[in-house]
Amino acid sequence: MGKGGEKGEESGECKPQVRSYTWEEIQKHNLRTDRWLVIERKVYNVTQWASRHPGGQRVIGHCAGEDATDAFQAFHINPSLVQKFLKPLLIGELAPGEPSQDRDKNSQLVEDFRTLRKTAEDMNLFRASPLFFSLYLAHIIAMEALAWLMVSYFGTGWITTLILACILATSQAQAGWLQHDFGHLSVFKKSSWNHIVHKFVIGHLKGASANWWNHRHFQHHAKPNIFKKDPDVNMLHIFVLGESQPIEYGKKKLKYLPYNHQHEYFFLIFPPLLIPVYFQIQIISTMIKRRFWADLAWAISYYMRYFITYIPFYGILGSLFLLTFVRFLESHWFVWVTQMNHIPMEIDCEKHKDWLSSQLAATCNIEQSFFNDWFTGHLNFQIEHQSLKKSGDLWLDAYLHK
Repeated sequence: MGKGGEKGEESGECKPQVRSYTWEEIQKHNLRTDRWLVIERKVYNVTQWASRHPGGQRVIGHCAGEDATDAFQAFHINPSLVQKFLKPLLIGELAPGEPSQDRDKNSQLVEDFRTLRKTAEDMNLFRASPLFFSLYLAHIIAMEALAWLMVSYFGTGWITTLILACILATSQAQAGWLQHDFGHLSVFKKSSWNHIVHKFVIGHLKGASANWWNHRHFQHHAKPNIFKKDPDVNMLHIFVLGESQPIEYGKKKLKYLPYNHQHEYFFLIFPPLLIPVYFQIQIISTMIKRRFWADLAWAISYYMRYFITYIPFYGILGSLFLLTFVRFLESHWFVWVTQMNHIPMEIDCEKHKDWLSSQLAATCNIEQSFFNDWFTGHLNFQIEHQSLKKSGDLWLDAYLHK
């Protein structure tokens, strides 16, 4: 045999053999200590990498044992760049006879969605307008300046303070919507630019943590309205949601609160306390426990700016009260825009739906207008309230009769 043949033989011997896996085998690896996932029919072992994942390890864990192609495409603006991190994690691919989708998902629906997404990308429908986001940021900063000018020229009377609080609450709410877009990496083409501005907006303009928001919010989008996976529907036993949870609580005779009245005490607990109490405690504790020191520095810069601005007018206690009242107003705004788009929709345990179906099941209809777009930060969903009462009635029936 000639040298060319020997080289070819040697090359054949050195070429690594690609292992093939069935969905039955892949679905076994969905534990905290053993995580596999599939992206474009390639099988990856992400067990060790999960703890280093910039978006948090939980969002990866939620996709373990499944096809994560659409989630991967949705969360990464430059998938080809991320491929270099995936290469060392590659352990094989789906066996030739295996479908691209797990658990009998509708392959045609998935392919149609991917075709639609590609068409939208080719039409540049995802391209952001720098002018729009510049003006959006400018109007937030303008409101901050207006609040300071008001107290400087008109003093600290009740009417001035009330108007000032409303302006600051509006500024905070709008900054919340703005950071959402940067947090999703949807403004700039480069991820690093999005991250920098995101930290500035959520950190310096709001006093919150970019990493806290990312780790929490990405889980919501990966598994919207799924108990134990979407933190936005983790109600800490204060409310029961959907149709399955109330019945489960009722059968187990769990009564942390009178859930048949939850549609009434909702107004007293959720809107007033979510941001001023729950989120503030969670944000500060998360930054310290997980050592998000950069986020903590940004948050400190917000509080320094705020107190330097308002202590000369209101003193320390007065400034604290004003800040709490602003958070109180913002919390109502935030709850009505965000939480009400979850409660009316399907809320249940993991059903392993395809990406498109899971997103649609957790999304309300949208009614567009200039004011709605601005008020909701382009998250303008219809608001329904009867869902809480329905869930409470289901709990009471199961509690009393099952």
